[in-house]
Amino acid sequence: MPTVSIGDVRLNVVEEGSGRPLLFVHGFPLDHTMWRAQIEHFANTHRVIAPDLRGFGGSDVTEGTVGMEQFADDLGALLTELEVTEPVSFCGLSMGGYIAWQFFERHRDRLGSLILCDTRAEADTEEAQSTRHGLAAKVLKEGPDFIARTMPAKLFSTRTREERPDIVDTVQAVIRSTSSAGIAAAARGMAERPDATGLLPQIDLPALLIVGEEDAISTVDEMLEIATRMPAAEFKVIEAAGHMAPLEDPAAVNSAIETFLLDNAY
Repeated sequence: MPTVSIGDVRLNVVEEGSGRPLLFVHGFPLDHTMWRAQIEHFANTHRVIAPDLRGFGGSDVTEGTVGMEQFADDLGALLTELEVTEPVSFCGLSMGGYIAWQFFERHRDRLGSLILCDTRAEADTEEAQSTRHGLAAKVLKEGPDFIARTMPAKLFSTRTREERPDIVDTVQAVIRSTSSAGIAAAARGMAERPDATGLLPQIDLPALLIVGEEDAISTVDEMLEIATRMPAAEFKVIEAAGHMAPLEDPAAVNSAIETFLLDNAY
């Protein structure tokens, strides 16, 4: 897998296909492989770019705290290194969505459209911040196995857990292989992320918001509220999916993204 140096880190990145650039940004605590079905599908029509964020997958780890601003700047630097000159369609899930808000603020000129899957705009509550800092401390002490054991109940719908245990097993394996320091740094960064709700009315780009019908982390109602605050947003619910809609029903998610990209070609 190619490695690209950007400043103080090297990022692993998948780059396939040609055409308009389509950037896939993974969630926490995963890596680019969560987008495998999307990479395979859209490489037929687009220049697909799917990195492992710093601290995840095969990319270098930064200890301490990595904020959403840093992740956004990493992606901007990556696009520069890859000589991407066209505006990109930015597709992020969960933490990838948190990064998208910062990418819009800091690298607006690089964006052509936004695709936001199962994410939130509000900052963490004090309770959520405390939980994330607790997770960071625990993973550094115990390793990521406890996350792999407990997260699937929140990540996946009941149907997925019952009918597709292979997907759950794959995600658990990715989590177990992830750097504890990388997980901790991103968890702290998410705890400290700024509230993006005030930014929503300014995002006049074409946007598609996708949410799993049974998402317990970023609910249908919450994501619909985000969509209504954005001037040019479309909204799609994926039936019987949870927080990991692109993995749980890739055909439905791919179809929604494909239609959106065709309708909003630039």
